[in-house]
Amino acid sequence: MPPATTTGVRFTVSVEDANAHLFAVTLLIEQPARDQRVSLPVWIPGSYLVREFSQHLQNLQARQDGQPVAIRQLDKNHWQADSAAGKPLELRYEVYAFDASVRTAFLDSTRGFFNATSLCLRVAGQEARPHALEIAASGATQDWKVVTGLPAHSVDAAGFGHYRAADYDELADCPVDMGRFWSGQFTAGGVEHRFVVSGAGAWLDGERLIEDTRRICETQIAFWHGDGAPPFSSYVFMLHASADGYGGLEHRNSTALICQRADLPRLRPSTSDKPAALKATDGYTTLLGLISHEYFHTWNVKRLRPAEFKRYDYDAEIFTELLWFFEGFTSYYDDLILRRAGLIDDTAYLQLVAKTINQVQQTPGRHLQTVAQASFDAWVKYYRMNENTPNATVSYYTKGSLVALCLDLTLRREGHTTLDAVMRELWQRCKGGPMREADLMRALKRLGKRSFGGEIAAWVHSTADLPLIDLLQGQGAKFTHDKAPLAQQLGLRVSETGGSVQIKTVLRGGASEAAGMAAGDEWLGLELAAVRRGGAAEAWRIHKLDDVQMLRGQRTRVTALVSRDNRLLKCTLDWPTESQAVKLGVADAAHLGQWLSD
Repeated sequence: MPPATTTGVRFTVSVEDANAHLFAVTLLIEQPARDQRVSLPVWIPGSYLVREFSQHLQNLQARQDGQPVAIRQLDKNHWQADSAAGKPLELRYEVYAFDASVRTAFLDSTRGFFNATSLCLRVAGQEARPHALEIAASGATQDWKVVTGLPAHSVDAAGFGHYRAADYDELADCPVDMGRFWSGQFTAGGVEHRFVVSGAGAWLDGERLIEDTRRICETQIAFWHGDGAPPFSSYVFMLHASADGYGGLEHRNSTALICQRADLPRLRPSTSDKPAALKATDGYTTLLGLISHEYFHTWNVKRLRPAEFKRYDYDAEIFTELLWFFEGFTSYYDDLILRRAGLIDDTAYLQLVAKTINQVQQTPGRHLQTVAQASFDAWVKYYRMNENTPNATVSYYTKGSLVALCLDLTLRREGHTTLDAVMRELWQRCKGGPMREADLMRALKRLGKRSFGGEIAAWVHSTADLPLIDLLQGQGAKFTHDKAPLAQQLGLRVSETGGSVQIKTVLRGGASEAAGMAAGDEWLGLELAAVRRGGAAEAWRIHKLDDVQMLRGQRTRVTALVSRDNRLLKCTLDWPTESQAVKLGVADAAHLGQWLSD
């Protein structure tokens, strides 16, 4: 550890055993209290689920004056050392790290990643004091590099060494990534941004990734500040590419991301023409949307945030009804920013909007739970999804984004302002800090020249459907319908792998629920009545859902053969009338362009 300084809480993190996935952590408390207490958070801000990080902490020991000190566990995440006051107290422990998500910690022979909420104990009474973090190099980290949003104090060329945080909150809000990764840099808004990618091959088109991300960042900084500077002096994107993964978590001056390796841009021959705008179904568009989403959170969540989040309680849930605004409005702008940055065209953007509309329309829970209630219930419903989730709740991400869409188009139709201006008004009104729904209502009334209480009551605090068709058509979008996918028509969500149809969800009020089918069933085959008198009945094995459509012919009733708990059951399925899915296109390009290119 470095010599004693004015920093009263100092951590050293090193690789104990990469093959065993163990980090070693040393905590030095320079001025401990008598019977000093420490704790580990139970959740990480931005991911609203109690995750019990203490389950991975082991072999906790304490020493003072070179002698062992007794330390006992008080509850699931609190400990107390039998320490004397004022003499440096050292704690040593290990943390098992093998969760490859963005929320916790991971370590193997190729890469290390951690959030301080998983590794760094909170020192009771000293959370507001400066914290130091040393990331120690070892034989296990040869050729590795370190990247983090924490301010560096004294580090080597690879990034190993000493970092500082103003308090525990800053330490908790700056994840650390280490390993062998691709790295690139760019400047946006006059601020240096770094982008690192682990898990990619030599085929990665880093130049394209950097340029597209730069355009996203420039567009967002201009959105919030015009020609002004962003509220951070540097920014880091940490992206891990895996065989099958997706997600992100926002931080004050960085973000941790995961994507499927196949979604990364690949090098193209230097003689090729510049590619056209990406299709909405392209995995790279999805990745760019994720980058846009987490970067937008730099303003909308990390700074402008629910009043309930003014101070984080790391020991328990913090409830708010405003996730529809903070996650939903961010979800509205993430794809809209891609359009404004010129990374997708109008058609691709409208396809993304249509996809969101269909996702909400295919969720029966939207008639049971308001989007404000869904925000409040995130801790027990959204982050604890099961087979009944679509029937019991609605996503504050998707419906929240459609609420933002409806507000924006309503404001534009009335001609006084836009949602863009409302967001900037909130930033100024709340001084980039905590806000309440009342702040949004005041901003809407001041800029929109009337109360929007009726709209918020109907769209946020009731289960009524949103007036999407009229508003979209009024902005120059063409609104049509396509035949819905077969699973949607049957009221199912299924997984088709290895020649097997596994039922994941049976949607409320659908034909499959009426037939008695259940989540967890394996749909094995069909029994079909004869199509004409004197003909023979049929029975067929199915391997994918489309087999059902092909085999039934014109029959309006079939018998589904399913396996449930190794029992074979027959479910009489009355074929539903054809349902439809929303499709959007461009009807009035000039009018539409005003909305999408502001």
